[in-house]
Amino acid sequence: MYIAIAGNIGSGKTTLTQMLTERYRAKAYLEEVDNPYIGDFYEDMNRWSFNLQICFLGNRIRQTMEMLKDNRSGVILQDRTIYEDAHIFAGNLHEMGLMSGRDIETYMKIFGLVTELIPKPDLLIYLKASVPTLISQIRKRGREYEMNIDAAYLQRLNDKYNHWMDTIYDGEVLTIDKDREDFVEDASVFEAICARLDALKAGE
Repeated sequence: MYIAIAGNIGSGKTTLTQMLTERYRAKAYLEEVDNPYIGDFYEDMNRWSFNLQICFLGNRIRQTMEMLKDNRSGVILQDRTIYEDAHIFAGNLHEMGLMSGRDIETYMKIFGLVTELIPKPDLLIYLKASVPTLISQIRKRGREYEMNIDAAYLQRLNDKYNHWMDTIYDGEVLTIDKDREDFVEDASVFEAICARLDALKAGE
């Protein structure tokens, strides 16, 4: 059973991945942040946005292939998906004028070829959160490089996520409203998520 967790920066993806990993004794496949283009990108975003995103895409493809080979305990858990790389982050860079039309077209062609070769998650858990909730979570975890993330940028990403969920992604989805459903503070929320996974697992 392949479970993926999607959501904006600060939505709690890694925390939920780790909680579910412990419950199901599976291995956590966390988002990889190491990218040799990241420094160049922040120096000249227009020049390096395509390189940055292609590198992230390649890392995600490799991770997904490794993950599918390592199916421990019948449950696979992935923190952030290949779909978000394309429809959220690359798409946002293009809309902001930081990736050319030619580059986004090439990127999406590669993405399209790859996604024909890998399975969709059996369930995608979407952690939906308002910008104030995201900012609160970001401040709480205290990563220095995230402290200056702009609220307007988070809202742009939220808009991209909502569009992706409403009109593009066609797989099975469980949406958790983080403004009202805190799986860390409220054990019943976490148990409800696990009940959904257990039902899927029983139906395999």
